[in-house]
Amino acid sequence: MLEHWFEFLTAHRLPLREWADHAVFFLRSNYRDLFRSISGVVENFVLNFGAALSYIPAIVFIIILILIAWKLAGRGTAVFTLFGLLLLINLNLWDDTMLTLALVLTATSISLIIGIPLGILASRRDLVEKILHPILDFMQTMPIFVYLLPAVMLFSIGVVPAVLATVVFSMPPAIRLTNLGIRQVPAEMIEAATAFGSTSLQKLVKVQLPLALPSIMAGVNQCIMLALSMVVVSAMIGAGGLGSIVYRGVTRLQIGAGFEGGVGVVIIAIILDRITQSLGKEPPGRSEARG
Repeated sequence: MLEHWFEFLTAHRLPLREWADHAVFFLRSNYRDLFRSISGVVENFVLNFGAALSYIPAIVFIIILILIAWKLAGRGTAVFTLFGLLLLINLNLWDDTMLTLALVLTATSISLIIGIPLGILASRRDLVEKILHPILDFMQTMPIFVYLLPAVMLFSIGVVPAVLATVVFSMPPAIRLTNLGIRQVPAEMIEAATAFGSTSLQKLVKVQLPLALPSIMAGVNQCIMLALSMVVVSAMIGAGGLGSIVYRGVTRLQIGAGFEGGVGVVIIAIILDRITQSLGKEPPGRSEARG
């Protein structure tokens, strides 16, 4: 009996592949102008952003980043930032680093603009959370390379599909941790705000979001790290930057060049990780509120 069921299942394959192909071709055929408009906006923004970062004198950029790192993350991170960025200049990777930063920061900004409001909405509506939960599971477990296929089909080769694929891949932590942080705000704090006559918006802005900030910043940190992990993969579709150096080194068996590009990605990842982690440190008031 069981063998008949297996034969039935294999003989009547679910046309999932065809559905996916038809969906992409339908969007491409009917919304070509929309995708071209989005492509133009995103490409111009990323290229102009990268050009603006490259236009800033390297010494000025390094000093600014060192001061930010010293103020937010301490002396050790500031020293690492100094020597790390000087190493990138020494390896002639500065322009590629600026393009990579432009790609990562653009994708992260889009992810946060969409993800944080969705996280807030999920924290206030259980139905929204239940709907988003399987979608976010799907987004996080789908292999990275699969995101590149529809992105290339809809937006061609270049920085645009790389940015949009990165957005889809890096957005889930921002949604999940924003939702989690707001839901973990102590009920006594909400009740106290209600007793003082605060509106729903006032409770969100003045109580829930400040207390949930460490969790939200952890989501921002993970979002940036996931975006950086897409740098090398997105180089396969013409994104450029440090990822293209690593990808070229792999495809041409240029071990040294690939290692240099990888070191550049690691330096940027550590600097951004330490700075965003410092922003997410839990304030003393919250631990007292929990107690």
